Amino acid sequence: MSLTSLPVVEIAGSPRERGRQYGEQARERIHRALAYYAEAFAHSSGLAWPQVTQRAARWVEPSKAFAPDLVEEMEGIAEGAGVEFLDIVALNARGEIIYDTTFNSMEPDGCTSFALLEQASGDGHVYAGQNWDWRAGVADTVMVLRVVQPGKPTVIMHVEAGQVGRQGANSAGIALNANGLGGRFDDAIGVPQTLIRRRVLDSADLNSALEALTRSRAHIASNALVTHRAGFAIDLETTPGAVGWMYPTDGLLVHGNHYQAFMPPQLAATYRPGSADSLFRVPRAEGGLRAVRHASGSDEARKLIRHAMSDHLGYPESLCTHPDESQPPVKQWATLLSSCVDLTTGDYLIAAGTPCDHEYERVPWNLYDGPHGEETL
Repeated sequence: MSLTSLPVVEIAGSPRERGRQYGEQARERIHRALAYYAEAFAHSSGLAWPQVTQRAARWVEPSKAFAPDLVEEMEGIAEGAGVEFLDIVALNARGEIIYDTTFNSMEPDGCTSFALLEQASGDGHVYAGQNWDWRAGVADTVMVLRVVQPGKPTVIMHVEAGQVGRQGANSAGIALNANGLGGRFDDAIGVPQTLIRRRVLDSADLNSALEALTRSRAHIASNALVTHRAGFAIDLETTPGAVGWMYPTDGLLVHGNHYQAFMPPQLAATYRPGSADSLFRVPRAEGGLRAVRHASGSDEARKLIRHAMSDHLGYPESLCTHPDESQPPVKQWATLLSSCVDLTTGDYLIAAGTPCDHEYERVPWNLYDGPHGEETL
């Protein structure tokens, strides 16, 4: 199966079985991801890839303590893709390694996330989505992953090949959209974001999803916008220390890459946003998405969402981000993917690239399809 130029992969079974299936089906894209990050680390920090994987080893034990099943899944990915286990750990902890090296000149993922509840959507549906902005060089590693796992909700995510978690939604009606946040904290080793985010999406209920964020000790600061199909959304700004939160206003919640709910005390005296464009991306998205409440139906609502997320103020570093040709290719940014998940109907929509240039398309599965087509609600 394929989604325009974006591959889709389905995995099922035990953690190791799922991992092997993943690695085998995404082998080529995983090798591309490893090649890109080897080039990027060498360009920005002078580290050779073996030095990167040596650093990645620091996150093995914290990962095992937090989610041993996901570590087993990563071991299976390595086996299926024909690479080393620490290669896969490095892909899953790439943000944490960036944070801990001179590669930290690379800003956190630049994303703009949103939740639209019934009163704000025009068609009475609940929507969650985002523009996922990251290095343009990983565009050909992006894929859609469906995970069927015994005893847990079925998960659909869009990820970089080799990663066990990023952003998506599950058959319990819970969606997660995540954004990088900046700031330096202490040097204690914490859990990689990919594992925390997957644990949110593994959750069968809202309380468990929020506990995955509030009870874990992340290594880096990251924003999590959690939306539930029942018409609830909350944004959590998580750090290795305190956690801040905020709720929708008139059914709309938008978050970028700067602190909006609170200012961590460790950063209060010196904080400066790592992504200056976040300061205008957020209000531009809010303004565009307010128009959705006047939609006459779902088709119009989705068109208005895509239009809002295609905004070009500040181009190329805009809400819809395009590569800056003045930068070396290895450092260029782009909106890799724009997502729009209808938690009411279960439609998982993706524009595989910049939303101004790509229409939203449905992935091959409905969010609420069970392993054999039955509903898992």
